[in-house]
Amino acid sequence: MSMKGPSLRVRLVPSMADIDAAAWDACANPPGLVVAQDDPQKERYNPFLSHAFLLACEASGSAVAKSGWGGAHVLVEDAQGKLVAAAPAYLKAHSMGEYVFDWSWAEAYERAGGDYYPKLLSAVPFTPVTGRRLLVAPGDVEAEARETLLAGLAAVREKTNASSIHVNFLPKAEWDAMGDAEFMKRTGKQFHFFNRGYGSFDGFLEQLASRKRKMIRRERKDALANDISIEKLTGAQITEAHWDAFYNFYLDTGARKWGRPYLTRKFYSLIGQSMADRILLVMASRNGRMIAGAINFIGDDALYGRNWGCIEEHPFLHFELCYYQAIEFACERGLSRVEAGAQGEHKLARGYEPVPTYSAHQIADPRLARAVREFLVHEREQVEEQIEDYAEHVPFKKAQDTAASSEGDLSI
Repeated sequence: MSMKGPSLRVRLVPSMADIDAAAWDACANPPGLVVAQDDPQKERYNPFLSHAFLLACEASGSAVAKSGWGGAHVLVEDAQGKLVAAAPAYLKAHSMGEYVFDWSWAEAYERAGGDYYPKLLSAVPFTPVTGRRLLVAPGDVEAEARETLLAGLAAVREKTNASSIHVNFLPKAEWDAMGDAEFMKRTGKQFHFFNRGYGSFDGFLEQLASRKRKMIRRERKDALANDISIEKLTGAQITEAHWDAFYNFYLDTGARKWGRPYLTRKFYSLIGQSMADRILLVMASRNGRMIAGAINFIGDDALYGRNWGCIEEHPFLHFELCYYQAIEFACERGLSRVEAGAQGEHKLARGYEPVPTYSAHQIADPRLARAVREFLVHEREQVEEQIEDYAEHVPFKKAQDTAASSEGDLSI
């Protein structure tokens, strides 16, 4: 499919392998990208938007038409054929691997005789991480390129007879703009750790209420009982043997939690080859045998926790590998935050704070659109109330605790 505008052309490309990597990355992670200074999720480089990551999802057989992820990437080129904007997009045959749940919408529409699938999704497969979805390169045609990209998504939806367009985990500024473009606005919540210049894990602990500080120290100690050792690996330190072990952990935990893991073994080899310096692999061993692991991706200003797994159950080992080691790494590297994935109220007691997430939706059938719009009004109110309630229960010292500490309170 191609579509021409006054000075720009839209193309639909089914595979990242058919897109020039440098041209894509110049849109996805342009050097000197200006981000909203008041956005706590601001990020200069997002590893999940890179050509390498998205290509690995497809080349590994993880996100392909056979698994319900038909590539439908939308490109905008200028008159000279230069890529000026892009959107990672997929024709979905189901709603799995998205982390923004619309199962009830699909069920209601199909009960009424409609076909909810395929739907058009702009997102990163299997990755509930906020990032730009309208990947517009800085330049003179920026505004026109963004409008053309939105028009291109609408044209793809119409041409493919998809029921709807969904744009998941986008920054608030993009969310607001898409609301102005007649997309319906949805919110969710996650829990992120914010590094307020702690410098070390102990520096972070000093800001917690005494009871929470003791709890975390006890959990970290108990996690390493039974002769468990932990190592943090990145870059060339990560070998195929590590990926073999980690994939076994991922399969075991995935099978117990959701039945069919999304990612293939090849995916991990591909990202290990193309972006190892952006990966932090935290591995636990006991008696010389690797027993658990967690994978994180490293941005310029954030650490993103993604998958974890284990083949031996040990108390608090999950918290240690996924949350405490990530905080420690962020403090050591001077990263401003850790995003530890979807859901998980248990993160709150461990220093992670509630934040909103954003998605935008456009549904072709006006009947379903009307029902969803009414639902989202109430859901946004509920999410806002939940975040406010969670914020009252963060484990940090209250003002009175801080005052007492300055007067000589030495409790630990």
